[in-house]
Amino acid sequence: MINHQKLREIFLNVAIGVLSFVFFSTPGYAVEPDEVLENSNLELRARNLSKELRCLVCRNESIDESNSIIARDLRLLLRDRLEAGDSDKEILNFLVGRYGEYILLKPVLDGKNIFLWFVGPFVFVICLVGLLSSFISGATLGKKPKRTLTSNKNK
Repeated sequence: MINHQKLREIFLNVAIGVLSFVFFSTPGYAVEPDEVLENSNLELRARNLSKELRCLVCRNESIDESNSIIARDLRLLLRDRLEAGDSDKEILNFLVGRYGEYILLKPVLDGKNIFLWFVGPFVFVICLVGLLSSFISGATLGKKPKRTLTSNKNK
């Protein structure tokens, strides 16, 4: 026989544990202590830039969050370039020149990729119009006109 009080207590404990884990856990960042710059302004710039750059081996994960070796190398390269006096734009241009636009988590909208930005919404609108028109035409085809009595049938 199932003891409902005990079952309810177990469920409540599990729910509290899961909710505590979800709401009170902090995201882990992969930046190791030996990577942190002494200059807090440069470190802030490095962290902001590393959040904009994609890890080359991880899917849709920034180099700030990734634990991969190449992400660590990119973070160190980024910090070296900052210490050398490069601007954020110069660093991004250097990395895009070396690894391509794939390294940017948010690619820029330009002539090379404008087709990719607009073909998805365009195809969606075309499909939506086609679906609505077929739905409307199907609804009107299914209706049969009402027959009215003609003067011959009244007699």
